[in-house]
Amino acid sequence: MPSGTSARAHASAKQTGSGDAKKANPFLDLRWRRLEEPLGFIKVLEWLFAIFAFGSCGSYSGETSVNVKCSGDAKDSIPISVLFGYPFRLYQQRYEIPCEVGEKRIGHLMGDFSSSAEFFVTMGVFAFLYSMVALVLYLRFHAFYTENRKAALVDFFVTGGFAFLWLVAASAWGKGLMDVKTATRPTTLIGALQPCQIKGALCTAGSAPSMGLANISVLFGFLNFLLWAGNLWFVYKETAWHKQPPNAENALERGEEEERQ
Repeated sequence: MPSGTSARAHASAKQTGSGDAKKANPFLDLRWRRLEEPLGFIKVLEWLFAIFAFGSCGSYSGETSVNVKCSGDAKDSIPISVLFGYPFRLYQQRYEIPCEVGEKRIGHLMGDFSSSAEFFVTMGVFAFLYSMVALVLYLRFHAFYTENRKAALVDFFVTGGFAFLWLVAASAWGKGLMDVKTATRPTTLIGALQPCQIKGALCTAGSAPSMGLANISVLFGFLNFLLWAGNLWFVYKETAWHKQPPNAENALERGEEEERQ
């Protein structure tokens, strides 16, 4: 008898320990297989694409440069390099104007494109946070997501809102990026330099900024729009609009068909 009691006590302690382990590790309750379903898989893509979008835009930095010879007799040219990056307030980027007699003069790039860039990055951050919360809700509380009609409806409207805002943000930032490219061209900088307008001075274009990372951010912006817009269909299938309860006539017709069979 003591041996049987000790065995039951050991089994009870083992079950208690396993239950405590499940409570201590919330990841054990996640239904990872739901990632194989379209709704779960697309939410993962939304989370990743949002990171790529705001990360590539927010981490961008570039450099534009020109070379200036104050006179045709000058042997060496004076390089002017200007660094710029997110949030693209170009008017804050300063450089020293060469060939000036007396006090040094400071020049600035022209333009402020921070509104479209910051809106795009903010959009990406909020999309990242929402997709992460929605993914946890879908994996951990799937019963609540499917049984509660309001949860699916909220997800549907929020997904539609994000799809629209991604289109607006990507379009605005795409236009802003085109203006940034124009404002940071070496030829634009030469046109703004007063010494380059003096007779005898020679100004040549230096290195042009590489805009590859910024172009990628615009691309991911439109990919996010397509992704969120496409996800509307799969979210719609979880709403009460798609899962209409059978009415009395349909139920009667099905009952008559079953009786005939």
